[in-house]
Amino acid sequence: MHKIPVTVVTGFLGAGKTTLVRNLLQNNQGRRIAVIVNEFGDVGIDGDLLRDCQVCDEPEIPNSQIIEMTNGCLCCTVQEEFFPIMQELLTRREQLDCVVIETSGLALPKPLVQAFRWPEIRNGATVDGVITVVDSQALAEGKLVGDLAALEAQREADDSLEHETPIEELFEDQLACSDLVLLTKTDLISDQQLTEVKQWLNQELRSGIKIVTCQQGDINPEVLLGFNAAVEDNLESRPSHHDHEEEHDHDDEINYIQVIQTESYDPQVLTQRLKKLVQTEEIYRIKGFVHVPQKSMRLVLQGVGDRFDVFYDRLWKSDEVKQTKLVFIGKALNQEMIEKAIAN
Repeated sequence: MHKIPVTVVTGFLGAGKTTLVRNLLQNNQGRRIAVIVNEFGDVGIDGDLLRDCQVCDEPEIPNSQIIEMTNGCLCCTVQEEFFPIMQELLTRREQLDCVVIETSGLALPKPLVQAFRWPEIRNGATVDGVITVVDSQALAEGKLVGDLAALEAQREADDSLEHETPIEELFEDQLACSDLVLLTKTDLISDQQLTEVKQWLNQELRSGIKIVTCQQGDINPEVLLGFNAAVEDNLESRPSHHDHEEEHDHDDEINYIQVIQTESYDPQVLTQRLKKLVQTEEIYRIKGFVHVPQKSMRLVLQGVGDRFDVFYDRLWKSDEVKQTKLVFIGKALNQEMIEKAIAN
Protein backbone atom coordinates (compact mmCIF):
# COMPACT_ATOMS: atom_id res chain seq x y z
CA MET A 1 0.00 0.00 0.00
CA HIS A 2 1.26 3.45 -0.87
CA LYS A 3 2.31 6.09 1.64
CA ILE A 4 -0.01 9.08 1.88
CA PRO A 5 1.90 12.24 0.88
CA VAL A 6 1.43 14.95 3.51
CA THR A 7 1.97 18.65 2.78
CA VAL A 8 2.57 20.89 5.80
CA VAL A 9 1.51 24.52 5.36
CA THR A 10 3.18 26.74 7.94
CA GLY A 11 3.67 30.47 8.32
CA PHE A 12 3.16 33.35 10.65
CA LEU A 13 -0.20 34.63 11.86
CA GLY A 14 -2.21 36.26 9.10
CA ALA A 15 0.16 35.28 6.31
CA GLY A 16 -2.63 33.67 4.28
CA LYS A 17 -2.46 29.94 5.07
CA THR A 18 -6.21 29.41 5.30
CA THR A 19 -6.83 31.27 2.04
CA LEU A 20 -4.22 29.09 0.38
CA VAL A 21 -5.74 25.83 1.65
CA ARG A 22 -9.24 26.99 0.78
CA ASN A 23 -8.18 27.69 -2.80
CA LEU A 24 -6.42 24.33 -2.96
CA LEU A 25 -9.66 22.59 -2.00
CA GLN A 26 -11.64 24.56 -4.55
CA ASN A 27 -9.12 23.78 -7.30
CA ASN A 28 -8.11 20.26 -6.28
CA GLN A 29 -8.07 18.91 -9.88
CA GLY A 30 -9.91 15.80 -8.74
CA ARG A 31 -7.63 14.98 -5.82
CA ARG A 32 -9.16 13.48 -2.70
CA ILE A 33 -7.71 15.65 0.05
CA ALA A 34 -7.98 15.38 3.83
CA VAL A 35 -7.22 18.62 5.67
CA ILE A 36 -6.07 18.87 9.26
CA VAL A 37 -6.65 22.40 10.54
CA ASN A 38 -4.69 23.27 13.67
CA GLU A 39 -6.59 26.13 15.27
CA PHE A 40 -5.23 28.26 18.13
CA GLY A 41 -8.23 28.73 20.40
CA ASP A 42 -11.50 26.91 20.95
CA VAL A 43 -13.45 28.85 18.33
CA GLY A 44 -12.84 27.15 15.00
CA ILE A 45 -12.65 30.23 12.81
CA ASP A 46 -10.31 28.81 10.16
CA GLY A 47 -12.09 25.47 10.16
CA ASP A 48 -15.42 27.18 9.49
CA LEU A 49 -13.93 29.18 6.64
CA LEU A 50 -12.59 26.01 5.04
CA ARG A 51 -15.84 24.12 5.48
CA ASP A 52 -17.76 26.95 3.90
CA CYS A 53 -15.74 26.73 0.71
CA GLN A 54 -18.49 24.15 -0.04
CA VAL A 55 -16.03 21.78 -1.67
CA CYS A 56 -16.22 19.07 0.95
CA ASP A 57 -19.91 18.37 0.36
CA GLU A 58 -19.62 17.94 -3.39
CA PRO A 59 -20.44 14.36 -4.46
CA GLU A 60 -17.47 13.98 -6.80
CA ILE A 61 -15.02 14.14 -3.90
CA PRO A 62 -16.90 12.36 -1.09
CA ASN A 63 -13.78 11.50 0.87
CA SER A 64 -12.49 15.04 1.32
CA GLN A 65 -12.84 16.06 4.93
CA ILE A 66 -11.61 18.64 7.38
CA ILE A 67 -10.21 17.61 10.71
CA GLU A 68 -9.83 20.45 13.17
CA MET A 69 -7.52 20.38 16.17
CA THR A 70 -8.30 23.01 18.78
CA ASN A 71 -6.14 22.19 21.78
CA GLY A 72 -3.07 24.34 21.27
CA CYS A 73 -0.50 24.08 18.52
CA LEU A 74 0.42 20.90 16.67
CA CYS A 75 3.94 20.68 18.01
CA CYS A 76 2.56 20.64 21.55
CA THR A 77 -0.22 18.11 20.93
CA VAL A 78 1.26 15.59 18.52
CA GLN A 79 0.63 12.73 20.93
CA GLU A 80 -2.69 13.87 22.36
CA GLU A 81 -4.48 14.72 19.11
CA PHE A 82 -2.33 14.39 16.03
CA PHE A 83 -1.38 10.74 16.52
CA PRO A 84 -4.95 9.33 16.70
CA ILE A 85 -6.04 11.56 13.82
CA MET A 86 -3.26 10.25 11.60
CA GLN A 87 -4.04 6.68 12.66
CA GLU A 88 -7.62 7.18 11.53
CA LEU A 89 -6.53 8.66 8.20
CA LEU A 90 -4.15 5.78 7.59
CA THR A 91 -7.06 3.36 7.75
CA ARG A 92 -8.50 5.22 4.74
CA ARG A 93 -5.32 5.80 2.79
CA GLU A 94 -6.62 3.99 -0.29
CA GLN A 95 -9.42 6.58 -0.37
CA LEU A 96 -7.08 9.58 -0.18
CA ASP A 97 -4.62 11.16 -2.58
CA CYS A 98 -2.98 13.45 -0.05
CA VAL A 99 -3.24 15.16 3.32
CA VAL A 100 -2.72 18.88 3.96
CA ILE A 101 -1.92 20.10 7.48
CA GLU A 102 -2.40 23.80 8.18
CA THR A 103 -0.41 24.58 11.32
CA SER A 104 -1.27 27.40 13.66
CA GLY A 105 0.79 30.57 13.35
CA LEU A 106 2.49 29.70 16.64
CA ALA A 107 3.49 26.12 15.76
CA LEU A 108 7.03 25.01 15.07
CA PRO A 109 7.04 22.81 11.95
CA LYS A 110 9.96 20.56 12.83
CA PRO A 111 8.44 18.75 15.86
CA LEU A 112 5.42 17.95 13.71
CA VAL A 113 7.59 16.50 10.95
CA GLN A 114 9.50 14.47 13.53
CA ALA A 115 6.24 12.70 14.41
CA PHE A 116 6.35 11.11 10.96
CA ARG A 117 9.36 9.12 12.14
CA TRP A 118 7.15 7.15 14.52
CA PRO A 119 6.83 3.59 13.16
CA GLU A 120 3.03 3.70 13.43
CA ILE A 121 2.96 6.66 11.02
CA ARG A 122 6.17 6.22 9.01
CA ASN A 123 4.97 3.06 7.28
CA GLY A 124 1.84 4.75 5.97
CA ALA A 125 2.60 8.44 5.45
CA THR A 126 5.45 10.72 4.44
CA VAL A 127 5.92 14.49 4.55
CA ASP A 128 5.90 15.39 0.86
CA GLY A 129 6.95 18.99 1.52
CA VAL A 130 6.77 21.98 3.86
CA ILE A 131 5.27 25.18 2.44
CA THR A 132 6.01 28.39 4.35
CA VAL A 133 3.63 31.27 3.69
CA VAL A 134 5.14 34.74 4.24
CA ASP A 135 3.32 38.08 4.38
CA SER A 136 5.51 40.30 2.19
CA GLN A 137 3.95 43.58 3.34
CA ALA A 138 4.45 42.83 7.02
CA LEU A 139 8.01 41.69 6.37
CA ALA A 140 8.79 44.80 4.32
CA GLU A 141 7.50 46.97 7.16
CA GLY A 142 9.40 44.99 9.80
CA LYS A 143 6.26 44.31 11.83
CA LEU A 144 6.80 40.59 12.38
CA VAL A 145 10.55 40.23 12.60
CA GLY A 146 11.65 43.77 13.37
CA ASP A 147 13.44 46.11 11.01
CA LEU A 148 15.09 44.07 8.25
CA ALA A 149 18.34 46.03 8.21
CA ALA A 150 18.61 46.00 12.00
CA LEU A 151 17.88 42.28 12.16
CA GLU A 152 20.53 41.54 9.52
CA ALA A 153 23.07 43.64 11.43
CA GLN A 154 22.26 41.79 14.64
CA ARG A 155 22.87 38.43 13.04
CA GLU A 156 26.17 39.52 11.54
CA ALA A 157 27.30 40.75 14.93
CA ASP A 158 26.10 37.80 17.01
CA ASP A 159 25.75 34.27 15.68
CA SER A 160 24.24 32.94 18.89
CA LEU A 161 20.89 34.69 18.33
CA GLU A 162 20.12 34.22 22.02
CA HIS A 163 18.71 37.72 22.18
CA GLU A 164 16.05 36.96 19.56
CA THR A 165 12.44 36.84 20.72
CA PRO A 166 10.50 33.58 20.44
CA ILE A 167 8.48 35.04 17.57
CA GLU A 168 11.59 35.83 15.56
CA GLU A 169 12.99 32.38 16.27
CA LEU A 170 9.71 30.84 15.19
CA PHE A 171 9.85 32.67 11.87
CA GLU A 172 13.42 31.52 11.29
CA ASP A 173 12.51 27.92 12.11
CA GLN A 174 9.60 28.04 9.65
CA LEU A 175 11.93 29.24 6.91
CA ALA A 176 14.62 26.70 7.81
CA CYS A 177 12.19 23.79 7.45
CA SER A 178 10.61 24.93 4.16
CA ASP A 179 10.73 23.34 0.73
CA LEU A 180 8.96 26.32 -0.86
CA VAL A 181 8.21 29.86 0.29
CA LEU A 182 4.98 31.49 -0.88
CA LEU A 183 5.12 35.27 -0.74
CA THR A 184 1.68 36.80 -0.27
CA LYS A 185 0.28 40.36 -0.44
CA THR A 186 2.94 41.47 -2.92
CA ASP A 187 0.37 43.80 -4.50
CA LEU A 188 0.59 45.93 -1.35
CA ILE A 189 4.31 46.72 -1.64
CA SER A 190 6.49 48.39 -4.26
CA ASP A 191 8.73 46.54 -6.71
CA GLN A 192 11.76 47.79 -4.78
CA GLN A 193 10.36 46.49 -1.48
CA LEU A 194 9.61 43.14 -3.11
CA THR A 195 13.18 42.89 -4.35
CA GLU A 196 14.54 43.68 -0.88
CA VAL A 197 12.24 41.14 0.78
CA LYS A 198 13.30 38.42 -1.66
CA GLN A 199 16.97 39.25 -1.17
CA TRP A 200 16.62 39.02 2.60
CA LEU A 201 14.68 35.75 2.41
CA ASN A 202 17.26 34.20 0.10
CA GLN A 203 19.88 34.82 2.77
CA GLU A 204 17.76 32.96 5.31
CA LEU A 205 16.80 29.97 3.15
CA ARG A 206 18.72 26.82 2.33
CA SER A 207 20.31 26.73 -1.10
CA GLY A 208 17.82 25.87 -3.82
CA ILE A 209 14.64 26.83 -1.97
CA LYS A 210 12.42 28.81 -4.33
CA ILE A 211 10.32 31.87 -3.52
CA VAL A 212 7.01 32.11 -5.40
CA THR A 213 4.60 35.03 -5.26
CA CYS A 214 0.95 34.19 -4.66
CA GLN A 215 -2.13 36.43 -4.72
CA GLN A 216 -5.18 35.52 -2.63
CA GLY A 217 -4.04 31.91 -2.35
CA ASP A 218 -4.45 31.38 -6.09
CA ILE A 219 -1.71 29.01 -7.23
CA ASN A 220 -1.62 25.83 -9.28
CA PRO A 221 -1.77 22.74 -7.00
CA GLU A 222 1.10 21.27 -9.02
CA VAL A 223 3.34 23.91 -7.43
CA LEU A 224 2.34 22.92 -3.90
CA LEU A 225 2.12 19.15 -4.16
CA GLY A 226 4.45 16.43 -5.36
CA PHE A 227 7.81 17.49 -3.86
CA ASN A 228 8.55 13.89 -2.84
CA ALA A 229 10.94 15.38 -0.29
CA ALA A 230 10.44 12.75 2.46
CA VAL A 231 11.17 15.59 4.88
CA GLU A 232 11.21 13.32 7.92
CA ASP A 233 14.33 11.61 6.53
CA ASN A 234 16.45 14.75 6.15
CA LEU A 235 15.58 16.93 9.14
CA GLU A 236 19.25 17.26 9.99
CA SER A 237 19.65 19.56 6.99
CA ARG A 238 16.93 21.83 8.39
CA PRO A 239 18.42 23.25 11.60
CA SER A 240 16.24 25.05 14.11
CA HIS A 241 16.71 26.87 17.40
CA HIS A 242 15.18 23.98 19.30
CA ASP A 243 17.18 21.04 17.96
CA HIS A 244 18.97 20.42 21.26
CA GLU A 245 15.93 20.82 23.47
CA GLU A 246 13.81 17.90 24.60
CA GLU A 247 10.80 20.14 24.65
CA HIS A 248 10.20 23.67 23.49
CA ASP A 249 8.31 26.33 25.35
CA HIS A 250 6.39 29.11 23.67
CA ASP A 251 6.38 32.50 25.30
CA ASP A 252 4.26 31.79 28.39
CA GLU A 253 2.50 35.12 28.04
CA ILE A 254 1.23 34.44 24.51
CA ASN A 255 -2.47 33.65 24.84
CA TYR A 256 -5.79 33.94 23.11
CA ILE A 257 -9.05 35.58 24.10
CA GLN A 258 -12.42 34.50 22.72
CA VAL A 259 -15.32 36.92 22.45
CA ILE A 260 -18.66 35.30 21.61
CA GLN A 261 -21.71 37.58 21.57
CA THR A 262 -25.18 37.66 20.05
CA GLU A 263 -24.77 41.42 19.78
CA SER A 264 -24.50 42.86 16.27
CA TYR A 265 -21.90 45.43 15.18
CA ASP A 266 -21.51 48.03 12.49
CA PRO A 267 -18.34 46.87 10.66
CA GLN A 268 -16.78 50.33 10.42
CA VAL A 269 -17.41 51.12 14.08
CA LEU A 270 -16.07 47.74 15.21
CA THR A 271 -12.99 48.04 13.01
CA GLN A 272 -12.18 51.47 14.44
CA ARG A 273 -12.47 50.11 17.98
CA LEU A 274 -10.19 47.22 17.11
CA LYS A 275 -7.62 49.53 15.52
CA LYS A 276 -7.63 51.62 18.68
CA LEU A 277 -7.25 48.47 20.77
CA VAL A 278 -4.18 47.18 18.91
CA GLN A 279 -2.47 50.51 19.52
CA THR A 280 -2.51 49.91 23.27
CA GLU A 281 -2.32 46.10 23.50
CA GLU A 282 0.18 43.64 22.06
CA ILE A 283 -2.23 41.84 19.72
CA TYR A 284 -0.76 39.77 16.92
CA ARG A 285 -3.94 38.60 15.21
CA ILE A 286 -7.71 39.12 15.30
CA LYS A 287 -10.00 36.87 13.33
CA GLY A 288 -13.59 35.80 13.36
CA PHE A 289 -17.15 36.39 12.24
CA VAL A 290 -19.36 39.42 12.85
CA HIS A 291 -23.12 39.66 13.16
CA VAL A 292 -23.99 42.82 11.21
CA PRO A 293 -27.40 44.44 11.83
CA GLN A 294 -29.90 44.23 8.98
CA LYS A 295 -27.62 41.86 7.06
CA SER A 296 -28.55 38.31 6.13
CA MET A 297 -24.91 37.40 5.47
CA ARG A 298 -22.07 36.61 7.85
CA LEU A 299 -19.12 39.01 7.86
CA VAL A 300 -15.59 37.58 8.08
CA LEU A 301 -13.08 39.83 9.86
CA GLN A 302 -9.32 39.29 9.84
CA GLY A 303 -6.76 41.65 11.32
CA VAL A 304 -2.97 41.66 11.54
CA GLY A 305 -1.41 44.66 13.23
CA ASP A 306 -3.44 47.68 12.18
CA ARG A 307 -4.53 46.09 8.88
CA PHE A 308 -8.08 44.74 8.76
CA ASP A 309 -9.87 42.88 5.99
CA VAL A 310 -13.61 42.20 5.97
CA PHE A 311 -15.87 40.39 3.53
CA TYR A 312 -19.24 38.64 3.51
CA ASP A 313 -18.72 34.93 2.91
CA ARG A 314 -22.19 33.37 3.06
CA LEU A 315 -25.81 33.65 4.25
CA TRP A 316 -26.60 32.83 7.84
CA LYS A 317 -28.14 29.37 7.98
CA SER A 318 -31.77 29.06 9.07
CA ASP A 319 -30.86 26.94 12.10
CA GLU A 320 -27.79 29.01 12.99
CA VAL A 321 -27.61 31.50 15.87
CA LYS A 322 -26.36 34.84 14.56
CA GLN A 323 -23.32 35.62 16.68
CA THR A 324 -20.20 37.71 16.70
CA LYS A 325 -17.24 35.39 17.31
CA LEU A 326 -13.77 36.89 17.53
CA VAL A 327 -10.45 35.34 18.54
CA PHE A 328 -7.64 37.63 19.75
CA ILE A 329 -4.11 36.20 19.77
CA GLY A 330 -1.45 38.21 21.51
CA LYS A 331 0.60 38.68 24.66
CA ALA A 332 -0.86 38.87 28.19
CA LEU A 333 -4.35 39.67 26.87
CA ASN A 334 -7.15 40.38 29.34
CA GLN A 335 -10.63 39.05 28.59
CA GLU A 336 -12.62 41.68 30.50
CA MET A 337 -10.63 44.58 29.09
CA ILE A 338 -11.04 43.41 25.49
CA GLU A 339 -14.78 42.81 25.84
CA LYS A 340 -15.17 46.28 27.33
CA ALA A 341 -13.09 47.88 24.55
CA ILE A 342 -15.29 46.57 21.74
CA ALA A 343 -18.69 46.75 23.48
CA ASN A 344 -21.44 48.89 22.00
